[in-house]
Amino acid sequence: MTPAVTPAAPPIGAPISQLAAPAAPAVVAARAHVLTVSLEEYFHGGALAKVVRRKHWDRFEPRLDRNVDQLLGALDKNSARATFFVLGLLADRNPALVRRIVGAGHEVASRGFWPRGIADMQVEEFVEDLDRTALAISAAGGGRVRGFRSPRWLKREDLWIVEVLGRKGYAYDSSVNPIGRSFAWMPEYHTVRRHEVPGVPGGIFEVPVSTASWFGFRVAIAGGNWMRQLPPWLLARAVARWERQRPDPLVFYLTSWEFDPEQPLVTAASPWSRLRHYRNLGRMRERLQHYLGQYRFVSIAEHLGLPALETAPAPAAGVQGPQAMIPLAPPPPAPIGAVPVPVSVVVPMYQEQENIPYLMRTLATVSDRLAGRYRFEFVFVDDCSRDGTWEVLQQSCRGRNDVKLLRHEKNRGVAAAIMTGIRAASNEIVCSIDCDCSYDPMEIQNMVPRLGDGDLVTASPYHPDGQVLNVPRWRLLLSRTLSWIYRRVLGKDLFTWTSCFRVYRRSKVVGMELQNGGFLGIAEMLVRMLRRGAVVREYPTLLESRLLGASKMKTMRTVRGHLGLLWQVLRGRVR
Repeated sequence: MTPAVTPAAPPIGAPISQLAAPAAPAVVAARAHVLTVSLEEYFHGGALAKVVRRKHWDRFEPRLDRNVDQLLGALDKNSARATFFVLGLLADRNPALVRRIVGAGHEVASRGFWPRGIADMQVEEFVEDLDRTALAISAAGGGRVRGFRSPRWLKREDLWIVEVLGRKGYAYDSSVNPIGRSFAWMPEYHTVRRHEVPGVPGGIFEVPVSTASWFGFRVAIAGGNWMRQLPPWLLARAVARWERQRPDPLVFYLTSWEFDPEQPLVTAASPWSRLRHYRNLGRMRERLQHYLGQYRFVSIAEHLGLPALETAPAPAAGVQGPQAMIPLAPPPPAPIGAVPVPVSVVVPMYQEQENIPYLMRTLATVSDRLAGRYRFEFVFVDDCSRDGTWEVLQQSCRGRNDVKLLRHEKNRGVAAAIMTGIRAASNEIVCSIDCDCSYDPMEIQNMVPRLGDGDLVTASPYHPDGQVLNVPRWRLLLSRTLSWIYRRVLGKDLFTWTSCFRVYRRSKVVGMELQNGGFLGIAEMLVRMLRRGAVVREYPTLLESRLLGASKMKTMRTVRGHLGLLWQVLRGRVR
């Protein structure tokens, strides 16, 4: 596909500004710049990718609809039009959102199917991803796709995709953000230009984010993270200078979640990643409004003069688009005629108001996906939280008959809360989980069968086959060291002694009285069961840093408590 140009087209590589009609007016009163929006949920953000993985996506509360509606309102108020780069995943799951964007007069283009970028992709895989995304967008009512932006900005070694896009009939790519020195010696990627593609008449346009050079280092001056991080007066001066001195358009960009300062804080991300993602989110609307009020904006298609799209045909009967994402492999099917095993899941909670939506969505996924094998009862124990945990918990569980809600009148600690839940449980098999889901509750499907004729199964990240991800090294060292000491003192071949994620045989623990109600009690429970001859098994699994909120454990106090408990064990006082 070739963009519409004037009959006397300039040579390949010429700036797009030279494609304008030859008789330009002496004064351009309503010069238009280009506005682009990368559409994704806040938990898809690149700064959070190391801690928020694909399996977590369905557990976060979606916020994209409200973000887009607010953004569309701001654009409509200022008569601005934009190109929205849409993930195929989102078009597939939320076609109504695509139709709202198109209905508001904006262009929809491709951002690939997954928010992962093209890293390690082969040509065939990239083409398959393009086709899958185009089908999803078309089926959602977005029409024929003519542009592309990678979920992650391209590097020089990634420029092969531009030729692939040209051969696939795309009119433009907008995946280059030439910041730093990555494209310092490639000025053809600093402004909107037409690039030659062998065998493709008219080539393909590259529409890079606008940058300015400061002492040889290029900085994005038109939106996104840079608009939030740099002083607004500095960017305003750079934009005004471009407007005065350059004939080609500014290419602005932003990501949809940047319009959402109330989004949850993913505390598992590093300080640097949190700075990149969250800093000045509350000022983004004001800063964008400044530019929307001062300049005129159009979509990439409108700037390039691409013809208006015809109405997208409805999919043929019986033809389906790409299926919705399934973030986890499906569990093994239950045997035919099998009766679901009743399992009580105890969830201790303290000051977890902000984490409850994530927890509830996670448990809903577990319950739905394992419904053929297990019948769950959920026992939530609020350990006298001082925030809104109890109120939010009651609201979240209203009308459910598979839930028990309990509350301590005073704070007694996590182990005491687990014991309260075990005593209230209706089933012989009881699983305790961390409310922050630092252990994946889907592992219940593997831990319950391991119980067998035993008395307890404990999740074990420190087992040789276990894993730990994103947990601070100092905390990991302390926990591993304590587990090693318990192993030596008790003479038991167990690698993890402090995990709250366990499967109990209720009759073996319901009458236990603990001396320690807090985190120390978790180890005490295990010690007492072993001293009474219980059969304890480990399940190697993955421990991750909690994504939302902060741990309530007082580290040094807990360490001193463990040393005291070990001393009591050595003296034979823990039975």
